Amino acid sequence: MTHRRHAPAHGFTLVEVAIVLVVVGLLIGGLITPLSSQLEQRRVADTRRAMEEARDALTGFALRNGYLPCPAISAANGLEDRSGERCGNERRIGFLPWATLGVSKLDSWGHLFVYSVSADFADSGAPFRLNTPRDITVATRDTAGALVAATAPNDIPAVILSAGRNGYGGFSEQGLRAADAGSGNVDEKANIGSTGTTFISRDGADNPAVPGGSYDDIVVWLSPNILFNRMIAAQRLP
Repeated sequence: MTHRRHAPAHGFTLVEVAIVLVVVGLLIGGLITPLSSQLEQRRVADTRRAMEEARDALTGFALRNGYLPCPAISAANGLEDRSGERCGNERRIGFLPWATLGVSKLDSWGHLFVYSVSADFADSGAPFRLNTPRDITVATRDTAGALVAATAPNDIPAVILSAGRNGYGGFSEQGLRAADAGSGNVDEKANIGSTGTTFISRDGADNPAVPGGSYDDIVVWLSPNILFNRMIAAQRLP
């Protein structure tokens, strides 16, 4: 009788399996980080695009009506809150009137856009003119961290604000103040506490070392020069 010799079985040892798992984990981790960064960059770009569309819609509203809309009635009702010729309760800051403008109401992180308008520009009884008072100022920080003007003082008709990724001070779709993701930055706190006349816009996302600290709010404003130019071209201003 002949005996067949069997080749010894080969398999992975626990050490080899562990090494493979570590390598796979490193590869996956290396892929997830760039993907997460790309997704975040897309959210920022999409939010800025939505805010720019809203700014264009404000210009279109002014061209059609001769004044700017009031803030929305509520988080659930996106029509402008107008009482007679003025904004309801003389309110000049609130949520973007998305239904009136026909634009998005939320940023890419699910927070309602905040909107502030110079009161005299929202007065439907006296359509604004070149000399109509404006009262919004936007600031930024220089390389040394000092607050400096990003616009001329008291020169902006309207501003749109997104609370950014961390959502500090933002409002949910239901109008509830979103849970704070962190303690907030001094400039973000200024935007949250603004009465509607002063906002801060700057770079600094995910970089606490920059002057003023990490900051991810997004602020877009309506330039009076562009607005007036389009109004004059459309023969809506003398």
